[in-house]
Amino acid sequence: MASEIEKIQTEYLNTLNRQLFIPEDLDYRILDRNIELLGKLNIIENSAISIFDLYQNKHIYLSPRFETIFGFCINKAHKEGNEYFDKKVHPNDALDAMKIASYFFNTALALPSKERKNYKLINDYRIKNGEGKYIRVIEQFQALELDKHGNIWLALCVMDLSPNQDISLPLQNKVLNFKTGELFHFPGTSKKVNLSDREKEILGLISEGLISKEIAGNLFISVHTVNTHRQKILEKLNVTNSIEAIKLSKEYGLIS
Repeated sequence: MASEIEKIQTEYLNTLNRQLFIPEDLDYRILDRNIELLGKLNIIENSAISIFDLYQNKHIYLSPRFETIFGFCINKAHKEGNEYFDKKVHPNDALDAMKIASYFFNTALALPSKERKNYKLINDYRIKNGEGKYIRVIEQFQALELDKHGNIWLALCVMDLSPNQDISLPLQNKVLNFKTGELFHFPGTSKKVNLSDREKEILGLISEGLISKEIAGNLFISVHTVNTHRQKILEKLNVTNSIEAIKLSKEYGLIS
């Protein structure tokens, strides 16, 4: 596992190095303005917010919420750099998180520069809080500022507690184009999420157009049980409705 992580880390760094920054063209007064705005936002928001500098490859701003919500030590985080956060990630999620970051970044660089700020990577995964306990968080990551050559320079990260605290589930992810509302899922990650035979059966019936009451009658179970299974299916696939669940499950071969 360690060698595979090192390989993915190398690939990710090689991806970052595709961007050629000219230091004198980076106006860090833009950063100061963003920090001032985020500082005001921190008063009314309960999210932990950070700014990542892709030129320096490190977090250059961490809001106080990282301490109050997650129990992180901001001074230690700045001192240790990326390693501090890497050690917080559940080992079973770490590899996928790096693969997704590399895939997302490569995808972003393939877009016209004017479209690179339209996409947001959303990961739901496990981290260790200040008490050493694993919790689920939702992390949203998007380009905040491009340099004048179109390079992705500053990235905004917003982290919240996930409403789903099922620690048994692996990392879930999706990409949102917040201009169009279109959702995308990365290949090779959510495939590892297995639906039970009953969940597949229920999802198959949903895809045929049956409602919960009809499914309950067909399977000789209660409507409540059907709805519980439906909710669990959405959580496992990290989607918000049955249409997305059916589409994703067919793509992954979970149902025909």
